[in-house]
This record gives sequence, C-alpha cells and structure tokens, in this order.
Amino acid sequence: MTALLEVSGLRVAYGKIEAVKGISFTVDEGQIVTLIGTNGAGKTTTLRTLSGLLTPLDGTIRFDGHTLTGTPAHRIVALGLAHSPEGRHIFPRLTIAENLQLGAFLRKDTDGIRQDIQRAYDLFPILGERAHQAAGTLSGGEQQMLAMGRALMSRPKLLMLDEPSMGLSPIMMQKIKATITELKASGTTILLVEQNAQAALSLADRGHVMETGRIVLSGTGAELLHDESVRKAYLGED
Repeated sequence: MTALLEVSGLRVAYGKIEAVKGISFTVDEGQIVTLIGTNGAGKTTTLRTLSGLLTPLDGTIRFDGHTLTGTPAHRIVALGLAHSPEGRHIFPRLTIAENLQLGAFLRKDTDGIRQDIQRAYDLFPILGERAHQAAGTLSGGEQQMLAMGRALMSRPKLLMLDEPSMGLSPIMMQKIKATITELKASGTTILLVEQNAQAALSLADRGHVMETGRIVLSGTGAELLHDESVRKAYLGED
C-alpha cells in the first residue's frame, strides 16, 4: 500500500507543556487508522496539528507527497486533508444546506458542489429532509452527521474524524459507524480519533494507543481488540 500520510517525530506543546512527544505513524491509502486513548493523551492535539491549526515544535508531516509543516490550514484542505473536529463546530444559525456549502468554500465547480450536497443527503437522509432548517436545532447525532457531511464537501483524500460518537445514543453511534464503513468502501481514507476503543478498533485496519503524548502500542485493529492490556485499560474487561 502507498502511505498517504506520514508523521515522523511529531512534537507539539502548549507553552511549556508538551502534549505530543515525538510520535510517528503512517496512514495508507484506503485504510481506516485509529488513535485511541484517554482524555489528555494527545489525540486531538495530533489532529489539530495535522490540519494546520497548531504549529509543531519538531517533526515532519508529509501528505500525498507534500510537506505540511508551515502550510496554512486552508491550503491543507485544498491538498485533500479534511477535519471533522471534536465538538462538531457547526454554524448553528445557518441552515443545513448553508453549512454544507461552506464545506466547499475552496471549490468553484457549481455542478460538482450540487452533486456532493446530494451525496451528503444520500448518506444522511435526515439532513436532506431538513435542508432549510437551522443547524442549531438538530440533535447531537444529527449535528455530527452535518459535521461529517461538511468535511466531505471538500472531496478529501483523507478525512480526519475527531470523536464522532461522543455523546451519542447507541442507535446513533451505529449509524455513524455504518457511515464510516460506507465511506471507506467508496475509497475515502480515514484517520479516526475515538475514546470508544471497541467501536474504533472494530472499524480500523490499524490502530495506535496513545498515552500522555506517546504511542505506546500499535497493531491491526483485530490485534489490539484482543490485546490483554488494551482490553483491561480501554474495553473495561478484567
């Protein structure tokens, strides 16, 4: 497989506090790769750095042949790396349709944008039914669907999802999980950050366990699901 994303020796700090301490990993084209770990492990900081929202202390990030260090966030989106952030960060006063259109802010192909909005409605029919409704009136799960749909509007080569199941009901979690599987089947590469280790590892081709800013264990999703230390620490098993 070809590495679409290569992260090497990445270090990120907030002031004097180093949140990510020299991690390295790759995401191959067509894969789902997950980062799991507790709060404060450095997962969200890693994604924010990859998308250009934070500047690393050290290390290299290469995406699709481009070095991303120092590249502004809007340029990173244009290269094909999209980020659906923790907390969704939709625009609550804008309609669902307007939120989706904002996801295509770098594009000029009107027909293609219209097609991709329809694709978002096909993936998440509830969004199509409520296209002209203010996004802030949606439930948490529906807002997560909108955040994912908005990220897909840039036609990313790699989609980063940060805690897509946070705060959702079991039924809505299953819908999001099914959508991630469908996106992979359609050729989208995904980097997934999740506290729900069971759900993340069941989806992932590869996984990395993060603790206090370091990757402490890596393997296939199946290997980590059956790893005794992972089962005890993250799956609530004795």
